[in-house]
Amino acid sequence: MMKVKDVLSKKGGGVITLHQDDTLYNVIETLVQHNIGAVLVVDDEENIVGIVSERDILKQGCQHCEKLRKIQIKDVMTADLIIGQPNDAVTYVKQIMIKNRIRHLPVFENKKIVGIISMRDLVEAELSEFTVENRYLREYIEGKYPA
Repeated sequence: MMKVKDVLSKKGGGVITLHQDDTLYNVIETLVQHNIGAVLVVDDEENIVGIVSERDILKQGCQHCEKLRKIQIKDVMTADLIIGQPNDAVTYVKQIMIKNRIRHLPVFENKKIVGIISMRDLVEAELSEFTVENRYLREYIEGKYPA
């Protein structure tokens, strides 16, 4: 069974931190520079005191930034879409999303949007599939199905 340490050995143990007195702008710069979605927060003694994520920044931006009311979406969006198709294998799509460091994938069929899937959707689908497969294998081993 794969363990967290196995994932970390492949990914590496490097962790990006910022001081609790840094600004949200510093957080945004750091997230963009390192292409990450969250950063750990430390105090003066380098103790981990929290985490700040993209979602935390969005909440603050919505509540406090008048400039956001004026910036047009076309000026900040990603225009070069990476897309999937309904018949793509989940493992293939997951690899594409990982390689391109994206978490959301629009799904098109015949040049029409049919949905959007997230990395979470894929993980949940795989987990569900493994759970069902595991159950059937256990029941087979226990002799609940004829050979």
